[in-house]
Amino acid sequence: MFEKEYDVIVVGGGHAGAEAAAAAANMGSNTLLVTMNLQTIGQMSCNPAMGGIAKGQIVREIDALGGYSGIVTDKSAIQFKMLNKSKGPAMWSPRAQNDRMRFAEEWRTALEGTPNCDFYQEMVKGLLVEKDAVVGVRTSLGIDIKARAVVLTNGTFLNGLIHIGEKQFGGGRAGEKAATGITEQLTSFGFDSGRMKTGTPPRVDGRSLDYSKMIPQPGDERPEKFSYSETSVLTHQRDCHMTHTSAIVHELLKEGFDRSPMFNGRIKSIGPRYCPSIEDKINRFADKDSHQLFVEPEGWNTVEVYVNGFSTSLPEDVQFKALRSVVGFEKVKFFRPGYAIEYDYFPPTQLKHTLETKLVNNLYFAGQINGTTGYEEAASQGLMAGINAHLKINEEEPFILMRDEAYIGVLIDDLITKGTEEPYRMFTSRAEYRTLLRQDNADLRLTPKGYAIGLANEERLKRMEDKQKKSEAFVKFFKDTSVLPEDINPILESVNSSLVKQSDKMYKAFSRPKVTMEHMLKLESVSDFVQKNGLNREVLEQTEVQVKYSGYIAKEKVNADKLHRLENIKIPDNFDYSKLKSLSFEAREKLETIRPVTISQASRISGVSPSDISVLLVFMGR
Repeated sequence: MFEKEYDVIVVGGGHAGAEAAAAAANMGSNTLLVTMNLQTIGQMSCNPAMGGIAKGQIVREIDALGGYSGIVTDKSAIQFKMLNKSKGPAMWSPRAQNDRMRFAEEWRTALEGTPNCDFYQEMVKGLLVEKDAVVGVRTSLGIDIKARAVVLTNGTFLNGLIHIGEKQFGGGRAGEKAATGITEQLTSFGFDSGRMKTGTPPRVDGRSLDYSKMIPQPGDERPEKFSYSETSVLTHQRDCHMTHTSAIVHELLKEGFDRSPMFNGRIKSIGPRYCPSIEDKINRFADKDSHQLFVEPEGWNTVEVYVNGFSTSLPEDVQFKALRSVVGFEKVKFFRPGYAIEYDYFPPTQLKHTLETKLVNNLYFAGQINGTTGYEEAASQGLMAGINAHLKINEEEPFILMRDEAYIGVLIDDLITKGTEEPYRMFTSRAEYRTLLRQDNADLRLTPKGYAIGLANEERLKRMEDKQKKSEAFVKFFKDTSVLPEDINPILESVNSSLVKQSDKMYKAFSRPKVTMEHMLKLESVSDFVQKNGLNREVLEQTEVQVKYSGYIAKEKVNADKLHRLENIKIPDNFDYSKLKSLSFEAREKLETIRPVTISQASRISGVSPSDISVLLVFMGR
C-alpha cells in the first residue's frame, strides 16, 4: 500500500496535525496525514470558538505565515467580537464563534485541496527508529510507512481515560477510542512522560432553553475577520447568551462531590488553571455565590448548545439536576453530559526550539502532547513543526521565531526553557513585548518571513506591502499637514481636551489620548486623503496605532534590541557546565537538562539566577 517513502508523516488530524500537514505539503514535502478517523479532521473537541485573549493574536500570526486556521475560522464563523477594545491595542484580541460542523468541513476541504497531501485512516501504534532517527511509523494493522520526518500531534488520545463521576473508560474524546503504544515506546527510548487533565461541559438542546431569561451577547456591530486574505466579513450573526449559577446550583453540585473523580482521588493529574471545572470553581472560590455561564450555539442550523463555564466530571445525574436550577435551563434536555479526560504528555523541555525532539532526530511533537491547552496554541505548534520538518529534511536553516517577533515565539520559548507541569495557555501577560505583538500587525511582522521560507504566497506579500505603504503614507500625511484652530478645536472640545490657539501639525492633535481616527475623519482634508488613496479599515487602524502609541512602540523596540544582544551570544554544543564551579547546583542541573542554545534562553530557565548568567558571561569573555 505504501511503497514510496514520504517526506513527512503527520500523526493526528486535530488543529496541530492539520496545520502541520498543510505547512509541510505547501512547502513542497510529500506529506501523509494519518489519523484514527478522517471524519473528525479539524474537530473542535471542546468549545465552538476560535481566538480570545492572546489566542486571537496567535490565529492572526498563523494566517500571516500562510497557515489555514484564520481562513477556516472566517469561512465557518457565526459571530465575531474584538475583545478588550476599552484597553490599549496590545490587548485587543479577536474572537469568533464557529459552526462546529462547518469548521471541520472547511478544514477537510482545505487539506484535500492541498497538493502533496495524502490521507490514511488508522491508528499509529509506534515509530520506526534507526540509529537515533525516526524513519517512519507502524500502524495497528502492522503496516510500516516510511518517512524522512514524523510529526506527532496526538492531542488527548495517548492512553486517554474519560471520567464521568465514578465511571471511567478509555477514550481520546467522547465516542472515540484512545491511542496506545506510542507512550510506552517513547519512554523506552528515555523520554519522560506525565499525565494531564482537561474537561468539557454538557451539550444541551437549545429548544429546551428559555433565552428570554438570559442576557443576549451579540457580536460586534461592525465585525472584522481573522484572515489577511480575501475572506468574507460576516453580514449577519448569531447571538450567544449569558446566565449565572446560584447558591442553590452550588449546593446541588456539592451533593455529588463525594462521587467526583477530582475529589475522591481517581483523577491525580493537573487540569488547566485558567479554565477550571465548575466543581473546582465552587471549591476554590467558596465566597462566590454565582459564576457566569455563556450559552453558545454550535452552528447556524443545529439546536445543539455548548454551556461554556460548566465544565465538569461530576456524575451525570448531578450535572442534570444542578443545571436544571440555572435560570433559563429549568427544562433543559441533555445531548450528552460533561466529562474529564486524562492523557499522556511529554514535558516540552525535551524539545529543541524547532519542536524536534532532542533524543530522536527528525521526530517532532506539537500540541497537547507538549502540555498545552487550546486550539490556537496547538495549531501554531503544528504549523512550526510542519515548517521545520520540511526545512530539516531539505537541509535548510531552521525557522525559529523570537519572543519579540510573535506570540508563537513566546509560546514555544516558554515551553522549551521553562517546561510546564499544568496545561499551558497563552495570555498577553506572558509576552514582555506585547506592544510589538499586536493582532493588527501580525502580517507586517510575519508575512515576509512566511514568504521567505516558501509558505506565504506572493499575493499575501503584495497585500501586506500595500497595507504597509499606505499606512506609512498616512502617518506622514499627519506629520506634514497642519490644521487650523477653528477646524481642530471643535473636535478637542468634544473630548474635553484643551484647545489650541494657533495652527499645528495634525499628528500632535491626533496623539492626544481621547482623539480617535473617527474624530480626525471629520476633517475634510483627512477624509479626502482616505478616499483618494482608497484606505481600508485595516490601514486606518494601523495608522492610528502608529500615531498614538509610537513612544511605547519605540521603547519596546529598544528593550527587544537588548534581548537580541544576548541571543547573539551562543553557548557551544555539549558545553560542560560542571567546569563552572561558581554556578549554583540547581542552575547546573537545569542547564545540563535543557541545553539552551544562547545566553538569552539560559536566562529564562526557571532556577537560573542573574548571578548564574553573570558566571556564564564572564566565562565567555563578556
